[in-house]
Amino acid sequence: MSDQAQTNTLPDIRQTSVFNAPVQKVWAAVSTSEGIAAWFMPNDFLPEVGHEFHLDAGPFGKSACKVTVIDPPNRLSFNWGKDWTLTFELEEKGGQTEFTLIHSGWTADVATEFGEPHDVVRERMRGGWVGLVQKLGAYVEA
Repeated sequence: MSDQAQTNTLPDIRQTSVFNAPVQKVWAAVSTSEGIAAWFMPNDFLPEVGHEFHLDAGPFGKSACKVTVIDPPNRLSFNWGKDWTLTFELEEKGGQTEFTLIHSGWTADVATEFGEPHDVVRERMRGGWVGLVQKLGAYVEA
């Protein structure tokens, strides 16, 4: 990566929440196709490193993804589209689960495959993740 690219990197989106649910229940919600579909998007995910799958973003079409890290029940990462990496980190805290979402791969002056600038999409996604993480919490606490 050139120095020019380094200076144009935008911060990761990071959100941490504590859910009143055991870590295995939260892990199932973020590491299975059914679980991910319940709070995020329809998909054909499998929890296998190297597995290529799609997230169905409705009007934005299907985004190609690839699993890069599976470390049950603590960490899952996958590449999303051409630019991003999503990471879910889980830590058991006395019967509760601390969940951290990290959405990385943001670069100023770069556009997504849909032609939108990263800085515009990042702001929209940052707000969108707030609601999605709340939806995940409601799902695992039910």
